[in-house]
Amino acid sequence: MLTAEQIVASQKASFETLFGLTHKAFESVEKLVELNVTATKAALAESAEHTQALFSVKDAQELLALQAGLFQPLAEKTAAYSRHLYDIASSTGADLGKTLESQTTEAQKKFASLVDNAAKNAPAGSETAVAILKSSVAAANNAFESVQKAVKQATDVAEANFAAVSSTAVNAAKTATKKR
Repeated sequence: MLTAEQIVASQKASFETLFGLTHKAFESVEKLVELNVTATKAALAESAEHTQALFSVKDAQELLALQAGLFQPLAEKTAAYSRHLYDIASSTGADLGKTLESQTTEAQKKFASLVDNAAKNAPAGSETAVAILKSSVAAANNAFESVQKAVKQATDVAEANFAAVSSTAVNAAKTATKKR
């Protein structure tokens, strides 16, 4: 049976976890705002420079060259922005995943302890039921670990695909600019 101290300790741990997760979420929002402010400042400065360059264009060929020269850096900057955005999101997801994993591990240990205590205090003749319960808990833990591994593999594949797509987009922009 749970004591009042155990309940209070459990609630305290839950609140500390909640506040920790909230802090991590706000850190991510701060990073996202900083990224967007930086990107906006850079876009405004580049827009002003491009406008100034447009005023100095003397013919259509020079205008086409100026526009073509703008396309490649824009693709590279878009890819860099996307990478930063992805890094913020994946870092936050990893932090939240670690917290969730540690909380789940702790909950599994507590539940296993509870099952062991129940087994020790079980009436005679209930050994089969206790064995089935323990087997079910072990199977659930194994299933959870398998899901965690699958999610990790899927995340790794998604990250590799994102890097490949970003690289392909930048290379396509370079190729398109060279052909003009």
